[in-house]
Amino acid sequence: MSIKRNLGLLWRLLRPPTLTASIAPVLVGTGLAFHHSAFHLGLFLAMLIASMMIQSVANMINEYYDFKRGLDNEHMVGIAGTIVRDNVQPQTVLKVAWTFLAISALLGLYIAISTSWWVVVAGLGSMIFMYLYSSGPKPISSTPFGEVTAGIVMGPVIVLISYYIQAGSLNTRAVLTSLPIAILIGSILMANNIRDILHDIEGGRKTLPIVVGRERAINLLKFVALIAYGIIIFLSIFGQLPLYSLITLLSVPLALQGPMLFSKTKEPAELQGAFKKVSQTLIVFSALLFLSMIL
Repeated sequence: MSIKRNLGLLWRLLRPPTLTASIAPVLVGTGLAFHHSAFHLGLFLAMLIASMMIQSVANMINEYYDFKRGLDNEHMVGIAGTIVRDNVQPQTVLKVAWTFLAISALLGLYIAISTSWWVVVAGLGSMIFMYLYSSGPKPISSTPFGEVTAGIVMGPVIVLISYYIQAGSLNTRAVLTSLPIAILIGSILMANNIRDILHDIEGGRKTLPIVVGRERAINLLKFVALIAYGIIIFLSIFGQLPLYSLITLLSVPLALQGPMLFSKTKEPAELQGAFKKVSQTLIVFSALLFLSMIL
């Protein structure tokens, strides 16, 4: 197998469109700390890489157990399903996952030694959640609570850890600023579940879009986006964030494109495009928020 093919398969396993959910909260937490003159490049890079790797492990475990349950097939939408599409051995996926987990643990150890051992507790909690979300007898991702739990763990938790390891403390501003990130991360999971709704029904899942219905889920996607932007406007006006943070409103058109595409089509390729728009909204929103805090 060529190096190019190996790298291509690894890229598929990482599921790049979903990694915005691990990059964005680190950016925002670090931006908050930078705004208060606290920044350490080594800690930032360690947190960013560890966060991305833990999410990648969750993706790989999800891939492995979906295959074991017979839920994946070569006709599914999206970039998941490397085992069924590319004949990658299930054990190979697990080996890569364990390797990534070991690297993220080492990075967490470096962060803990440099800051506080409470980071280890938070990191272990994130890893336990990652397992419960993706696997086990009743994965959280297969329930109506997947969006909420993932949004909380990957939003406020990662934002606050990223802020704490730089600033050495926590405050209300950091908690409030993490809420839009939680909402937009939850939106990515909801978009993923809207895209996969037919596949998930066949697999016996009970995701939120299945429970509330496709149209209501799309409307909810629009509504929570408005709440996310509303929080930023509120925090900017009342001095909790720099007034510059209103530049996040430049991403509003992008935020509306995903739900609009979902409403217009049920074609697999276009559904994947709609999902990507929701994923891109998070990273653009977070990058603009980060920029506003370092100006």
